[in-house]
Amino acid sequence: MMEQSANERKILKSQRVLLYVFFIILTFLSIIPFWIVIVNATRSTPQIQQGLSLIPRGEAVNNWEYLIGRGFNVFEGYRNSFIVAFGSTALNLYFSSLTAYALTVYDFKGKAFFWGLVLALIMIPQQVSIIGFYRFMANINLLNSYIPLILPAVSSAPTVFFMKQYLETVYHPALADSARIDGASEVKIFHSIMLPLMKPALATMAIFSFIGSWNNFLLPLILINERSMYTLPMLVQLLTTDGYRQQYGAMYMGITLTIIPLLLLYAFLSRYIIGGVTAGSVKQ
Repeated sequence: MMEQSANERKILKSQRVLLYVFFIILTFLSIIPFWIVIVNATRSTPQIQQGLSLIPRGEAVNNWEYLIGRGFNVFEGYRNSFIVAFGSTALNLYFSSLTAYALTVYDFKGKAFFWGLVLALIMIPQQVSIIGFYRFMANINLLNSYIPLILPAVSSAPTVFFMKQYLETVYHPALADSARIDGASEVKIFHSIMLPLMKPALATMAIFSFIGSWNNFLLPLILINERSMYTLPMLVQLLTTDGYRQQYGAMYMGITLTIIPLLLLYAFLSRYIIGGVTAGSVKQ
């Protein structure tokens, strides 16, 4: 029996080692593209043309100065992108959570229809309606405005779907019933109990929503014409013009500036994803 137990421990240890090696390889493959972009931002054009390198060089300041000297307004791009990304993410998370809570907790006439409508909207790609959306925004004089980029986030079918599926796994009627007995209103129940309960799901969708809005290029390109209102993806697109075409280091510097906030956002919010699903859900 002892011999068998020792063999089982060896097999288990070997499996763990293989699993760790597999995940290390996956992690390396996920990180290496970002690292190459960041490293190239510190290299000159001749150095980049020589081939791949994983070691940073000392040309970051020169690339930055060239980028700024050609009219690439980084801080203006950050401001515009943060306005759009934060606004749309906040609206998306709050109203999607509110809708998911209503579809999960309450029984009302037409509930099945509205849930079916959410599922149907998930299947419709944004590109199908973009021409009609542009004409509608033009008719109500909302071109060159951030409103069409932020306000539609109120109705995000994929986020509603995800939040509802998550809420069904953690919601228990006793949480809301005990709060009602204590005299809490439905609004207070949602804000003080349900939102903390959904913290891991909110963090997950915040990452996806922010990244999607931050990287959104097609819709701002169609709706915005004023250079001072360009978001970072739109400014990065300008790096393909003649002024930057032969300056690969400056191009990589511009791309690096766009991905750094996304990496920081993921590093900050990822710890909440695997957090306790009942954290903060104590009765108020």
